[in-house]
Amino acid sequence: MTDVATALAHAADVGPYFELTTGRLADESGFRPLVELYDVDRPTALAERIEDVRRRLGTAEPRVAASILFLGLASRLWSPVLGAAVIDEVVPDLDPRRVRWRYPATGPVELWASNPVAREAGADRVGDLYDAVMSAHLVPLAEATRAVVPVAEALLWGNAASALVGAAGVLHRRFAVARPEPAASARDIAAGLLRTGLLRGTASGGGGAFRRTTCCLYYRVPRGGVCGDCVFDAPPRRRRAG
Repeated sequence: MTDVATALAHAADVGPYFELTTGRLADESGFRPLVELYDVDRPTALAERIEDVRRRLGTAEPRVAASILFLGLASRLWSPVLGAAVIDEVVPDLDPRRVRWRYPATGPVELWASNPVAREAGADRVGDLYDAVMSAHLVPLAEATRAVVPVAEALLWGNAASALVGAAGVLHRRFAVARPEPAASARDIAAGLLRTGLLRGTASGGGGAFRRTTCCLYYRVPRGGVCGDCVFDAPPRRRRAG
């Protein structure tokens, strides 16, 4: 079996959202344990990050920033884990106490794990992936986010699903011609995950392209609009002040 560091390196070749640095770094300053973002009792780090995103987006609504931050982190977690799983059949065990993130950040969160390990393979690969990303990261992140900013829980699960499907789509396009087996695996795993746990009900209809049942609120960002998988066909009208 491919070791987990090599599997993550193969995933990183797909694109920047699939990058998760491993090994020792020449400069480790600025990296903080990812688990601190999930601390409900001490939410300072997460609150600061949400406020930073709010300022950069130019929105007056913290819930919009919280949603976009959650979506971005979900993409940065699903992408390398799903990539390693479909390319090398390795599911990384990214314990949030051992994964670090660089702060401050001006773009996609940079992630680093000096010595990652693989999860023990179970009979249910979909379940392994659900536990590796949803249970270990996105469930506690959602709880911490909602403790800082009032944002709908269903919206956050929709963000998790959107990030998952986006990562699977990138993998499918990357390998569809040269390596059809991992391409098909990416879509099959994503479909299975959408039927699992808190991801159930995040997609509407069936058989066609993924369309979520919620909105990430990007349309409320200045000059923003609706995403391709949004529940809305056009940005809803904003309520007039007063």
